[in-house]
Amino acid sequence: MRKPPIVHGTRQAEGSHFLRVELVDLEFSNGERRTYERLKGSGLGAVIIVPMRDDDTVLLVREYGAGIDRYELGLPKGRLDQDETVEQGANRELKEEIGYGARELHILTTLSLSPAYMTSMTHVVLARDLYPERLPGDEPEELEVVEWKLSRLHELIERPDVSEGRSIAALFIAREYLAGRFRPQP
Repeated sequence: MRKPPIVHGTRQAEGSHFLRVELVDLEFSNGERRTYERLKGSGLGAVIIVPMRDDDTVLLVREYGAGIDRYELGLPKGRLDQDETVEQGANRELKEEIGYGARELHILTTLSLSPAYMTSMTHVVLARDLYPERLPGDEPEELEVVEWKLSRLHELIERPDVSEGRSIAALFIAREYLAGRFRPQP
């Protein structure tokens, strides 16, 4: 198990290229007024990919999560680049994070991260018919790729290093889609 990076200090971000706080003044139908704060993302969205090596084997990555200061096992994911489709972004992230591309990509659904205070949306993409291809990514260290059987999903979610909600939700959605119990909305 890798040791987490050393934290040398923290500070308030003056202006982030990734997120900004927006104040929203609202008046509800009953006349109540409130000011909400919400985090505004880049507006481009993000992808989380369920890369299937075969009908039961998904490829996960172990990656450091600065928010929780530990390594977490989850799905490859990332922000979409300007002028990039969801499928193009998913394939790029796959190549950067796990060293595979996909010939078959299906957008299963779109998830909000926290609709009460974040505008960010993440597209869940199923990737099949994988082939080896690596692109340089922006990760500070190589990510460990871990194979896991979807038929053992119940064991995966019991692990202490699996807590990211998007990954857990995307894995269940993909499992239901592959079993014919979930149909994506057009």
